[in-house]
Amino acid sequence: MPLVTKQLPDDPAQLKTLLLKERSANENLKQQIRSLLEALRLEKHRLYGKSSEKAPDQSELFNEADTCLDEIDCVDDKAPAVELKPTPKKERPTRKPLPSDLPRVRHVIELSEEERQCSCGCTLVEIGEDISEQVDIIPVQVQVTQYVRKKYACKNCDDTIKIAPKANVLLPKSIASGNTMAYIITSKYVDGLPLYRLSSILDRYGIELSRQTLSESVVKVAEKIEPLISRIRQQLMKSSVLFMDETRVQVLNEPGKTPQSNSYMWVQRGGPPGKPIVQFHYDPGRSTATAARLLNGFTGTLMTDGYKPYRQVAKSQGLNHLCCWAHSRRKFMEAQKAQPKGKTGKADMAISFIGKLYGVEKQSQGGDAATRHRIRQQISVPVLKQFHTWLLKSQQQIPPKTALGKAVNYTLEYWPELSRYIENGEWPIDNNPAENAIRPFVIGRKAWLFSNSQRGAAASANLYGLVETAKANGKEPYSYLSWLFEKLPRADMDNVELLMPWNMPG
Repeated sequence: MPLVTKQLPDDPAQLKTLLLKERSANENLKQQIRSLLEALRLEKHRLYGKSSEKAPDQSELFNEADTCLDEIDCVDDKAPAVELKPTPKKERPTRKPLPSDLPRVRHVIELSEEERQCSCGCTLVEIGEDISEQVDIIPVQVQVTQYVRKKYACKNCDDTIKIAPKANVLLPKSIASGNTMAYIITSKYVDGLPLYRLSSILDRYGIELSRQTLSESVVKVAEKIEPLISRIRQQLMKSSVLFMDETRVQVLNEPGKTPQSNSYMWVQRGGPPGKPIVQFHYDPGRSTATAARLLNGFTGTLMTDGYKPYRQVAKSQGLNHLCCWAHSRRKFMEAQKAQPKGKTGKADMAISFIGKLYGVEKQSQGGDAATRHRIRQQISVPVLKQFHTWLLKSQQQIPPKTALGKAVNYTLEYWPELSRYIENGEWPIDNNPAENAIRPFVIGRKAWLFSNSQRGAAASANLYGLVETAKANGKEPYSYLSWLFEKLPRADMDNVELLMPWNMPG
């Protein structure tokens, strides 16, 4: 079949219009091809590449090469040179000694009488000993605690009988003691074990506690600690800096929603000096109204990612709003993955700029706020100016729908919130404390998958917040919960401050 050729117009103006139209169509096709190749590279990396992302405060961030040096003409030549201290070499790791408070069982190995005889005929005398230690873990010990209530009667009166009062226990009608509930809650909310597995573990010891029974017991405990959660929130709203983030959670029986739909677990981290606090909050939605409700009464500085409701609430409530540089870097990391293999591009340059900002934070680590502010003004400010100029220039050259274009536009859109941290030495560069606090929930979610009801999701929020607050204050979660559940039945709820993790002795 002969090829059909398109008849070209004779009029030069029409021919020019047709050529421009064809050129535009070709450019659109090329852009679609680039987008498809980029999506293919990202999907291949998702399937076959490394699944973990190292946090931007690790040493690899500061060793990134300054790439694309031919583009450095956008840098302000009057800005002072950036000089960072070299990252010190890591010392060879040594094994830490085992905790001194663990009980020791000595097994003494002696020489025999024959081996203690010297070749000269003398008997060897002891001059010391060489000690090596191993951890000896004994499986969980199960015992039954009996509460014996003595009964008394009058010999002369048939109807006079008295009995000692009931024991003050955490769950009076349950066979699970406070220590048992501390074990169950720690296993689920710290170690990520779902309740059906815990039920199977207890069954091996002859203890019959079904998943439903355990679930109801956990919810009841979560409701009993409500006064502590309220007190924690009061303290949290006094924070000078509040970190905030959210992640999805699936709740099966939620009014007006299908079981497959997502609800959200919000996390806040802050607290007064020396009393770090982590609070979780379950909500069916991810709306501005929820963010506003959780920030009601807060007047300090808010650190978040670029989720728009945070910006809206911060503006309406007059808060200092900071945005997380780790999120910006993550978008450039995505763009880096989308680059052709072995090719260095603009994404590497952006990552290098952000690496310099984190290098300044590493250099000022351990110093006071005034020192950190001074170093930021001397080094970070010029780097930010250089980076901002580079971003504005790159924005004109990069298609906005590509991974790199999205990263550039995101960083420019939130530039005021991203760059504001340099104004105060106490302000953080990223939202990592909130992400670290929410990570145990995300890991646990992979095991237990969903909450059955809103009541269960709210209970999980209370208990996650309590154990994460205990961890933030250097308390071993089981030890704290065991101590708390012993005190709680007899505690004065008007003075719950005494039950906070930072008031636990030892």
